[in-house]
Amino acid sequence: MKKTLICLLGVLSLVTAAWSQTGTPEKAVAALEQQWLQAQKTNNPDLLAPLLADKFVNTSSDGKVTDKAGTLATYKKTKWDSAEYTDLKVTVFGDTAIATGGFKGKATESGKPLGENERWTDTWVKMPGGQWQCVASQASPIKE
Repeated sequence: MKKTLICLLGVLSLVTAAWSQTGTPEKAVAALEQQWLQAQKTNNPDLLAPLLADKFVNTSSDGKVTDKAGTLATYKKTKWDSAEYTDLKVTVFGDTAIATGGFKGKATESGKPLGENERWTDTWVKMPGGQWQCVASQASPIKE
């Protein structure tokens, strides 16, 4: 009985340690969204690439649809002067998470000034290896 109790306490301790390192799925996805924002703030698409699933699809606020390669190509030619999120929320449904928020930013894309003010929705899936990846992103412009 004593050995069983010690084993159970050991397992509970390992589970608690693992849980504290990863936090909730909501926190994990929110952290990935912050990494995405950091990719924009630092003009570093290499930070974004591992977050996007191979079959990722993006629908931009102007209605253009791109895959992962096309999205990363756009990020490579866009230089952000400012980028910020507002109202970030994450809701988890099993191995799927929906993140929503607002985005404001100023950039140049291919030498042309660009100002963004939009609401976005990202769909994240927990992949078989355990990592979360974004499978779809959609943005809508906010008209002022």
